[in-house]
Amino acid sequence: MTLNDLDPLDPVYVAEVLSRAPFVTIDGVINVRDLGLYPSETNPGQITRPRLLYRSAELSGISEEGEQQLKALNVCKVFDLRSDTEIRKYNTPQPDIDGVEVLHTPVFRKEDYSPEMMAKRYQLYASGKTEAFMELYSQILDNGGSSFGTILRHIRDKPTEGCIFHCTAGKDRTGVIAAILLKLAGVNNSAIAEDYALTRVGREPARAMIMARLSKEPLFASNNDAALNMFTCRYGSKYGVLD
Repeated sequence: MTLNDLDPLDPVYVAEVLSRAPFVTIDGVINVRDLGLYPSETNPGQITRPRLLYRSAELSGISEEGEQQLKALNVCKVFDLRSDTEIRKYNTPQPDIDGVEVLHTPVFRKEDYSPEMMAKRYQLYASGKTEAFMELYSQILDNGGSSFGTILRHIRDKPTEGCIFHCTAGKDRTGVIAAILLKLAGVNNSAIAEDYALTRVGREPARAMIMARLSKEPLFASNNDAALNMFTCRYGSKYGVLD
């Protein structure tokens, strides 16, 4: 990994990238992207439908303006992939948005957040190695069947009702279900990996907040480089899982 993978990004560059597709603006929410307009290899001439499926970070900080923006995007349902443990730990409750149903569909069970399990998971993140992220994403796949199935059934049964799914930062759990959806639509691996890598930019506005949270974890409090590795969104990390 080069130093540039971890350094803060130029604010002008971040603002420019966030101002254009696939990024979408929802006030109070970061890392929001539309999964539409990706070409399908298995269905030549077809693209994924815009204004239907969105991915993001947690919605707990959404403003009143953001709620109106969310509804204007055709979002009728929110799928929250976070655990109860996370929600309590960071004091980030689910929002109550008039006209939008919010479903709690956690990928990991409460016991998966035991100190022992979290220590192992953080150690994998801290390494920053592609192989470690491949193991982490395999864990998400192993545990996410029920959550991901709920999202897939919604899309099958209500194909005109838009939805947004999210975890805490909109990177790993969110990235896995986004990759599944794009893969099912016939989008090629390169485009899926590029979508994943965009989180590097999408998460940048919350960099200070994320680092503050990580600084409270023993492993990261004494190892700033390990904490910075949590920002890794390298193209190869997701491509390795897709292959």
